[in-house]
Amino acid sequence: MKDSAKQKTAGFYLTAILAVLVLTAADRITKHLAVIHLKDQPPVPIIRGVLELQYLENRGAAWGMLSGKQWFFWIVTVVFLVICLIYLIKAPAGRRYRPLTITVLFLAAGAIGNFIDRITQRYVVDFIYFRLIDFPIFNVADIYVSVAVTVLILLILFYYKEDDFSFLK
Repeated sequence: MKDSAKQKTAGFYLTAILAVLVLTAADRITKHLAVIHLKDQPPVPIIRGVLELQYLENRGAAWGMLSGKQWFFWIVTVVFLVICLIYLIKAPAGRRYRPLTITVLFLAAGAIGNFIDRITQRYVVDFIYFRLIDFPIFNVADIYVSVAVTVLILLILFYYKEDDFSFLK
């Protein structure tokens, strides 16, 4: 049987769900630790002048863009998660699509991690700060999304061909 023609099993979906749950749990735990140890505290330098832990309640996106527009983030997140689910259902099974599937799972976990914050608190807990370049304070879910988007771009540019996405039609 051709690799891309293999059928997905219940084990595939169970593994995907567990991966997203574990990744989301890691994000939730780090945010919880940030609230306990960093809230109302001075920044904690990890590498002096370069990287520090600093608590922030972010009510927008990076640099506070769209602050207070939680409804926008809710809608975008739900639409995005539906797209991820459609991909997971439609994508062929097999090794060829494994890098893309893993990337989609990291994207979903990142979206879910910040979505939980937005729904439960109306802000996202951020706590990692690159002082050296004054990069916006971020969290583990943001790392998932940023790295996954970078990998996704690289996969589309250098690994997959246009025909590899014919299953989406």
